[in-house]
Amino acid sequence: MKLLDRRTFLGASAAAALVLHRPTALAGPSQTVWTFDNLQRIGGHAARLEGQPRLVASPWGKAVAFDGREDAIFIDNHPLAGADTFTFEAVFRPDGGAFEQRWFHLESAEQPPVDPGKGNTRILFEIRVVRDEWYLDAFVKGPGYSQVLIVPEKLFPTKKWYHVAQTYDGTTYRAYVDGQLQAEAAIAFKAQGAGRASIGTRMNRVNYFNGAVREARFTHAALQPAEFSRP
Repeated sequence: MKLLDRRTFLGASAAAALVLHRPTALAGPSQTVWTFDNLQRIGGHAARLEGQPRLVASPWGKAVAFDGREDAIFIDNHPLAGADTFTFEAVFRPDGGAFEQRWFHLESAEQPPVDPGKGNTRILFEIRVVRDEWYLDAFVKGPGYSQVLIVPEKLFPTKKWYHVAQTYDGTTYRAYVDGQLQAEAAIAFKAQGAGRASIGTRMNRVNYFNGAVREARFTHAALQPAEFSRP
């Protein structure tokens, strides 16, 4: 199965940049792309800034950089709302800093309303930084399920660009770095509701991110690694 507006990320040596390939768009599952190349609108949604996120260069054009202290972007949209199965991808560059960094947070609005970050339904990309290396932490939580995917032994150098993904295929939740499986677990996921997103920090403004984000893709289907990245 081919992706709608598929990108292929080719890993290279430490001295080489990643290459972005864009084949012709084909029909497929519902998919949304957020490109972080400006500070006004992301994926067609208004971007609400805190601190001073700034535009920087990436191998594919502009990206948004965060300082790890107070920079954040908030968007009133949960692009995976209603998805029974999903793929959540992002292209980012972790630059080191604090041990815990929660850098991409999707959250459903709840009734009665709760403060941002305090709800019980969310999907998160996080990292843990150990000196000049990092490892991935993917997390999903909702009614009847709560699962973290984290392997501290699988470390990667900071200050490089990476493709990360998390998927759910109806039975199994998985996390990847550059197309390589990091961890998996069986969960009873249920589709999440409409809500919001934060980038650069957790929704309740803790564990800020030091690094840059170029792009995120949200697909209402579980993709295979060959469909979203080639290290």
